[in-house]
Amino acid sequence: MPLLEPKPGALRPRGTGAPAPDRVPEHLAGGTPPALRAELSELLGAEKVLWKVSDLVRYATDASPYRFVPQVVVVAEDIDDVSAVLSYAHGKQREVVFRAAGTSLNGQAQGEDILVDVRRHWAGVEVLEEGRRARIRPGTTVFRANAALARHGRILGPDPASAVACTLGGVVANNSSGMTAGTTRNSYRTLSSLTLVLPTGTVVDTADPLADEELARAEPGLCHGLMELKREIEADPALVARIRAKYEIKNTTGYRLDAYLDGTTPVEILRGLMVGSEGTLGFIAEVVFDTLPLDRELTSALLFFPSLPAAAAAVPLFNDAGAIAVELMDGNTLRASVSVAGVPADWAELPKDTAALLVEFRAPDAAARAEYERRAAAVLPALELVTPVASVTNAFTSDPAAIAGYWKARKAFVTAVGGARPPGTTLITEDFAVPPSRLAEACEALLALQAEHGFDAAVAGHAAHGNLHFLLAFDAAEPADVARYAAFMDAFCHLTVERFDGSLKAEHSTGRNMAPFLELEWGAKAADLMWRTKRLLDPDAVLAPRVLLDRDPLAHLRGLKTIPRVEDVADPCIECGFCEPTCPSGDLTTTPRQRIVLRREMTRQRPGSPVLAELLDAYGYDAVDTCAGDSTCMLACPVGIDTGALMRDFRHRRHGAREERAAELAARRFRAVEAGARLAVAASGKITHALGDRVLEAVTGAARKAVRPDLVPEWLPQVPGAAARRLPATRRVDAAAVYYPACVNRIFGGPPGDPGPSLPEAVVAVSERAGKPVWIPRDVAGTCCATIWHSKGYEAGNRLMANRIVEAAWGWTAGGRLPLVVDASSCTLGLAREVVPFLTADNQALHAELRIVDSVVWAAEELLPHLEVRRTVGSAVLHPTCSSRHLGDEAQLRAVAGACAAEVVVPDDAGCCAFAGDRGMLHPELTAAATAREAAEVRAREFDAYLSANRMCEVGMDRATGRPYHSVLVELERATRP
Repeated sequence: MPLLEPKPGALRPRGTGAPAPDRVPEHLAGGTPPALRAELSELLGAEKVLWKVSDLVRYATDASPYRFVPQVVVVAEDIDDVSAVLSYAHGKQREVVFRAAGTSLNGQAQGEDILVDVRRHWAGVEVLEEGRRARIRPGTTVFRANAALARHGRILGPDPASAVACTLGGVVANNSSGMTAGTTRNSYRTLSSLTLVLPTGTVVDTADPLADEELARAEPGLCHGLMELKREIEADPALVARIRAKYEIKNTTGYRLDAYLDGTTPVEILRGLMVGSEGTLGFIAEVVFDTLPLDRELTSALLFFPSLPAAAAAVPLFNDAGAIAVELMDGNTLRASVSVAGVPADWAELPKDTAALLVEFRAPDAAARAEYERRAAAVLPALELVTPVASVTNAFTSDPAAIAGYWKARKAFVTAVGGARPPGTTLITEDFAVPPSRLAEACEALLALQAEHGFDAAVAGHAAHGNLHFLLAFDAAEPADVARYAAFMDAFCHLTVERFDGSLKAEHSTGRNMAPFLELEWGAKAADLMWRTKRLLDPDAVLAPRVLLDRDPLAHLRGLKTIPRVEDVADPCIECGFCEPTCPSGDLTTTPRQRIVLRREMTRQRPGSPVLAELLDAYGYDAVDTCAGDSTCMLACPVGIDTGALMRDFRHRRHGAREERAAELAARRFRAVEAGARLAVAASGKITHALGDRVLEAVTGAARKAVRPDLVPEWLPQVPGAAARRLPATRRVDAAAVYYPACVNRIFGGPPGDPGPSLPEAVVAVSERAGKPVWIPRDVAGTCCATIWHSKGYEAGNRLMANRIVEAAWGWTAGGRLPLVVDASSCTLGLAREVVPFLTADNQALHAELRIVDSVVWAAEELLPHLEVRRTVGSAVLHPTCSSRHLGDEAQLRAVAGACAAEVVVPDDAGCCAFAGDRGMLHPELTAAATAREAAEVRAREFDAYLSANRMCEVGMDRATGRPYHSVLVELERATRP
C-alpha cells in the first residue's frame, strides 16, 4: 500500500482568524532556552528533557480553565531525578511544578518554568497484608489500583469521578474524595504513610520508625518550626475549635491545619500537611493506603424530582437510611448527559427544573442489602417523584448493568456538560460544601446567584456530604465576559462563607481559582499560619508558587485560556484527560488531548508565525503518524470524541491525487495484491531460514533511511510465515453460517514453529463439531473489510472496497439469511460499522440486513453449548483487542478462553497493542511503548497459553513479550479435539 508523504502544509488549520492574545509568543518557537536545555540535559540526560515548542504547548494545559506554558519539561524517572531538579532549581532561583495525570480542575498541574512529568515512570501497585494496605506509586490511576485490590475484596477510600484517569499522587496532593469518601474515607483519613521529597532534596519515609530522628539531623530548623507552630495553635482554644469545625464538612481550602493537631511529631505533622498541599510543600514519591472492604452487594435508584431544592430536601432521609452515596444532578446536567452512550435520549426533553438523585446502598452480603432495601422503601412514599420513575416500588435495582449506567451518567458530569457548552467558550468547574442540613437552601441561593449574573450553569454533586459542583462557561477572549465571571465568583465566595460558613473548596483543593479567597474563608490568623507553613518548608518558594497561596485579588483571572474553534469533532473537548490512559502513544509522542491542544495553539497563531511552522513540522510524526487509529479514546471520552478518526482525516489531507489513485488501484486489484503479499511473506521466510533475520533487517533498514519510516515497514522477526494457498474445503449445503476469513488470515499463518491448525482450519473444525458447519465462499480472495484503506485515510480505495465487500456479503449470505462470521476482531468492526459511511444508499440498505458476527461471539454463543471440552491448559493470559472493546464482546472472549484454561488472566494493564495492522512495522517504537506495562505483567510469570483474537495483535504481543500468542479459537479447537 502506498503511504503518506510528509506534507506539513496540508495540516495547516483552516479558517484561522486574528492571532489570539494568549498565543505562545514567537520567541518560544525554538523551544526551551538553549542554556536551560543544556544544563538540564547535562544534569539528567538529554532523553529526559523535552524542549521543542510542541512539547511545551502540549504540557501547557490540564483540565482547568488555565493555561501556562512551561520553559521546559523534565520526564523524571526516579527520586534521584526529582532531587537533582530541586537542587538545580534552588541554585538557579527557578520554579518547579510536578504534573502527573493533568486532570486537575484548577491549574495545579501547570507551571511557567520547570514542569516535571511524574506520570510516565511512576506507576505501580504493591498489595500488602492480603489487601488491607497498598503501596502505590504516584503515577498510578485510582482505577488501576482498585483493579489490583479487587482480587482481595478491598478498595481505596477516595473514589473521584475521574478515577480512570487521575493518579494517586494527585489524589493525595489534592485530598480528592469523590462520591462516597466524605470526610471519613478521603485521602487524609485513609493514608497510612508516604514517602516525600522536601524542597531541599531530603527524602522522608513517614513509616520509618527512625524517620523523626533522621529528619531532626537533616532538617533541625524544619522540625523545630513545625513543633513551634503546633504549640502556637494548641495554645489558642478558639483557633483549635475553629479548625476542628472547619473539617466537620468536606474542606480542601488551604493547608490541612488539623495536621498540627493530629500529629504528635514533625514527621506525623508532615504526613498530614502533604495531603492537599498541591505539590507546594514537597513531592509525594509513594503512598501507602489503608484500604476498605469492597462491599459487592449493591442496590441503587435514580430518582427524579420536580426541582433541585426538592431533591436536596430528600438527601437527609437517605443519609439516615444508611446510603453510602446520594448524588445530585440538576436538569442541565441530565439533559447534557444524553451525549453519553447509554443515557436515554428522552432525558433531553426533561423540564428545565427537573433534578435527580442517584442513591446507592452497599452491603457485604445479601441479608444486609435486604435490610437497606427495606429502609429505602420506607423513605420512598414520602417523596414527590416525577417521571421517568414509573413506580416507586421498583425504583431500586441490583442489576449491575443498570447501576453501571446510572454511574456512567453521573461521572460524566464535567465532561458531558462541558462538551455541550457553546463552541469557543472556556469551562470553569467549582466545588463547595455546606452543612448537609442546609443543602436545599444552598441550592436555591446558588441558582438565584447564577441567574443574577446571567449564567445558566449545571449543578451536580455529592449531596450526602453537602458537596456541590457547578460549571460555568464564558468566553475568555471577551473582557466583558471575564468581568461577568469575576463578579459572580466574588459574590459566590462571600455567599458561601458569610451565609453558610461553608468550604469554598470541598475536594478539588484550593487551586489558582480560589487562592485569592483563602483568607476570606479562614480568616487572617489561620491564613497567616498557612503562609508561615509554606515559608518553613519552602523558604525559597521553589515549588508551585501562586497555585495555593496568592494575595493578588485578581490572581484567579490570570492565565485564563481561550478555546479557539478547530475541527468540529474536537471542539467539544474540555481537555479533561480521560482519554490519556487508553492512548497507545501516550508514553511515546502525544495523547488525544494533546493532539487537540496542539491544534488549538496552531489556530491561535498568526499565518506565517514561526511557532505555527514548528508545530506543523512536529505534528506529522508526533500526532498523525504515531496515532494507532484504534479510537479507544472515543470509548474513554464521556462525549465520544474520536481523535483517531481525526488523525485518519489528517492522513487523508496529506495525500496527493497520485497517492489516492495508487491506493484505489490497489483496491481494484486486491486479488493480485493479496497473492503477491502472501508470496512475499513466504519468500521472506525462506530468506530468514537460510540467512537469518539480519539480512532482511539490514535491507529494510536501509530502505527506511533512504525513503522514510512511514513508507517502508521494518522487518520484524516475529512476523509469521505465509498462510496456506488454499482455504479449508467447505460446503454451502446445510451451512449454519458464512465464514469470512479476513485477508490478514489469508496472507499470514500462525506463529513460527506452531504445528497448527491454522485459524481457518480451527474455525471450520469447531463449527463442524458443534453441529454448526460453516461455508467459505470460493471468491473471498480479493475482498477485504476496507480497514487497510480506512485506517490510512485513502478515501477512494476505502469506498470502493467497502461497497465491494457488502455486495459480496449480501450474495454469500443469501440476502442476510445466514450470519457472516468474521475471524479477526478489527475486520468484524470494520465490516459491522466502519464501512457504513462509505456505502452507496443502496448498499447501506443491504448492509442493514446483514448479520455480522465476530468469530469469538460465534464460538461463545453458538458453539460452546454444543462442544465437549476434552482437555484444558492450566493457565492462559488473554489480550483483549481494542476492536473487542468497541464491539463489546470481551465477555465472550473471556468465556471462550475460560473453556480452554483452568485459569484465565487479563493483565491489569492490558490495552491496545498499537500494532494496528502494519503500523507496528512502520513504527515499532509505537508498539513497544504501548505494550510496555502489559508486557511486564505477562513476563512476570509463565502461562501455558497466550491468547488473543486478532492475528496482527498477536504478532504485536509476540514482539512485546517474547511469548507465542495465538487465536483463542485455535486453542478451542485443541481443547475440543477428539
